[in-house]
Amino acid sequence: MKRFEDLFAELKQKAARQDPESGTVKELNKGKHFIGKKIIEEAGEVWMAAEYEGREKTAEEISQLLYHLQVMMIACDLELEDIYRYL
Repeated sequence: MKRFEDLFAELKQKAARQDPESGTVKELNKGKHFIGKKIIEEAGEVWMAAEYEGREKTAEEISQLLYHLQVMMIACDLELEDIYRYL
């Protein structure tokens, strides 16, 4: 099981390596507009899962939303501390 901080470190490493096979790298290379659309899509899926699909599916969708949010953080050169400051 991954933790939020561990996932962020892993994604930053993938971005630094620029592995062309990495889904994270591909998403980063498509830019903030693409990433933003993924965030909107996943947020809608979280809502629908919460309304109609139950606890497990909701958790899965939230995990995907968190992933795309972290990719956006990397695209915007943000660190976890930049976000934690506002929590």
